[in-house]
Amino acid sequence: MNKHYWQTGFILLALMTLMGCAVVETATTVATTVGEATGAISKSQSQSIRKSTAAVSKSLEDFTPEQEYYIGRTVGAVVLGKYSASADAKVNAYLNVLGQTLAQVSDMPELFGGYHFLVLDSDDINAFATSGGHIFITRGLIRCCRTEDALAAVLAHEIGHVQLRHGMKAIEKARMTEALSILAQEGAKSFGSPEVAQLTQAFGGVISDITNTMINNGYSRSYEYQADAAAVSILQRMSYNPGALTDMLGVMTRQIKPGGSDFAKTHPSPQNRIAELKASGKSLAVTETPAIRKERFTKAVGHLL
Repeated sequence: MNKHYWQTGFILLALMTLMGCAVVETATTVATTVGEATGAISKSQSQSIRKSTAAVSKSLEDFTPEQEYYIGRTVGAVVLGKYSASADAKVNAYLNVLGQTLAQVSDMPELFGGYHFLVLDSDDINAFATSGGHIFITRGLIRCCRTEDALAAVLAHEIGHVQLRHGMKAIEKARMTEALSILAQEGAKSFGSPEVAQLTQAFGGVISDITNTMINNGYSRSYEYQADAAAVSILQRMSYNPGALTDMLGVMTRQIKPGGSDFAKTHPSPQNRIAELKASGKSLAVTETPAIRKERFTKAVGHLL
């Protein structure tokens, strides 16, 4: 029977992908009701199939923009529980003007709650981006930027994470893992020893998972390289110097501490990121920063450097 149960589970996965979750959930309800009535399956088995269907259905739901925003706010709250927000109004205002300008030329210029940029009062070298468009950058990372172009490169990288939905993809992966776990647990409960499995809260701890990934472990190397590539495109659209990204990474190489809790722990090494950017074939020619940008940058963040 276990074999039949697993077959049923994976058939449900396939059907939901092709037909839509609501249709399959309705069909499952009808089928299990008939199965119980005819004695083909027990009441316990019927309940297990329905729970499994609901769990997989939830795993395949599309997140609404509102859901992404509130998930992002929750993740942002966790970030602010770890780092204090900077009270420097001048720097925060400048960061928001620069960030909003870059976001408007990204592949995802509009979000449910819009983009929000905030400086974190920390000497750590780090930055975070939530699915809701909340982007945080530490004072320590700002110090790795020698020009407005370099700071724009940092923000464009974080915007890249948002437009590529890296945070949401991590959540969706967690949802699917949980759904398959429930299939296994329900199978064990219905067709094996009841003590083997306890049905866990569906997708509980997802927020914890993503904040742990973002703050403690970092995204995968491929996600970081994708965000770098997106940053170069955003910079080019705004006529910023794309080579400023590699310049900033070079400064970071000299300032990060190996084995630390910041970028050194959560990102590929700056040298690897530079090598990946150069291998991509994208134009990274270094150009002179216009005088007006130099003046604007120095006026806004010079006291932090």
